[in-house]
Formats: sequence, structure tokens, C-alpha cells
Amino acid sequence: MNIEEPANHRETACRLNRALPKLDLVTMHSGNASVLDAIRGRVYIKPSGIDYDTLVPEMIVEIDLFSGSTIGGTLRPSVDLPHHLYMYRHMPEVRSIVHTHSNYATAFAACHLPIPLCLTAIADEFGAAIPCAPFASNDGDAIGRSILEHRTSGPAILLANHGVFAWGPNADAALKAAVMVEDVAKTVVLARQLGTIREIDAGEAAIWFDRYQNRYGQKRGA
Repeated sequence: MNIEEPANHRETACRLNRALPKLDLVTMHSGNASVLDAIRGRVYIKPSGIDYDTLVPEMIVEIDLFSGSTIGGTLRPSVDLPHHLYMYRHMPEVRSIVHTHSNYATAFAACHLPIPLCLTAIADEFGAAIPCAPFASNDGDAIGRSILEHRTSGPAILLANHGVFAWGPNADAALKAAVMVEDVAKTVVLARQLGTIREIDAGEAAIWFDRYQNRYGQKRGA
């Protein structure tokens, strides 16, 4: 699903959030997504406890990146806002964040297990195993700090007993990372029912990662 990123970040955030249930990444009110306007220092995030199918751009909550205060409106932002803010403040390359409780990936998180580097799809998108950070309190900056401490070069991480955080330089990239985490997690679960997982050598994975990240697809404008 293509998420265009126009000047209206509120519309982008709305479309990004509405894509999550369509892609079976969330259910009911779980999960959330945000986008960052880095020029103005504004974060646009899903309001807390709102059904995805009722979400419209006007309901997206605008937040000051630095103070964390709500700008206009009456709806409260997602309770995961502190984690989004911490990541944006400490990961300057990130412009969008997706948080899900998608079933197969979260099953690994429930077991405190990383998703092993056993598929070329994992090497392509993440370059290494998808790590699982230890359980962290949802108060303050604990989750944000844990994400930064345990992340690898890839654009996603599992949080023990919690779910998935994925990110990217735009909304499309963050959504793709979240989709890919769930997709490879499902494949690994199925593979484990057939036999023993065979992991890919780190050096070989680096070659696949480089090829996919730097030579796959069409260059913009080509």
C-alpha cells in the first residue's frame, strides 16, 4: 500500500494509521503510527482509543516535538506518544514510526526471542536478526531508551511481552518495515514446524542487504 507524503502531514498520518488494520497488523484500538514534520518540529499521531475506521485527518493529534505538548484540538494522543517522541529526538533520520501487536512477530516478543536471520528477505530488509529488546516499563523514556540500546541497522525491533516498533525515513518505509516484520515472523514460525532453522552467515547477509538497499528497484526519476 502506497502512502503518499504530501505537505499535509496530518493526512499522511491518517492514511498510515488506517492502513494498519487493512494489513492485519493491528486489531480494535491496538497499535498506532505517527509522522514527523522535522522542519516545524511537529509530530502527528493517532488519538488514544479511537477506532481506525472512524479516523479522519482532523482527529490526528498534533504534538510539539520538543515540549511534548498538544497543539490545538481536544483529543488525547496515543499513550505510546512518549516512545515516539524519544525515538524522533534521538534518531534524526526517522520521519515515521509504526507500532503494532501483529500476531506472529509479537509471539516472538512473548517468548523474548529475536526473529533469526534465516531468510534472504530478513537479510534484504533488516541486514541481521530482528532483535528483541528486554521488557521495559511504559513509564517515561524506558521503552525509547531500550529501543535505541538494542536496535541494529535494521528499521524494526521487538519489545519483550509487548509488540513491534518499526520506522523509516517516510511513512511508506515505516509501513513496509512493519509489514515485513510480520511476514518473515510468520514464515519462521511455519519453518520451525517443519524442521531446524538454518541461519544465514552474517557476511553473506551483508551482501544481500547491500544489494537490496542500494541496487534493487528503480532509481527515482529513472
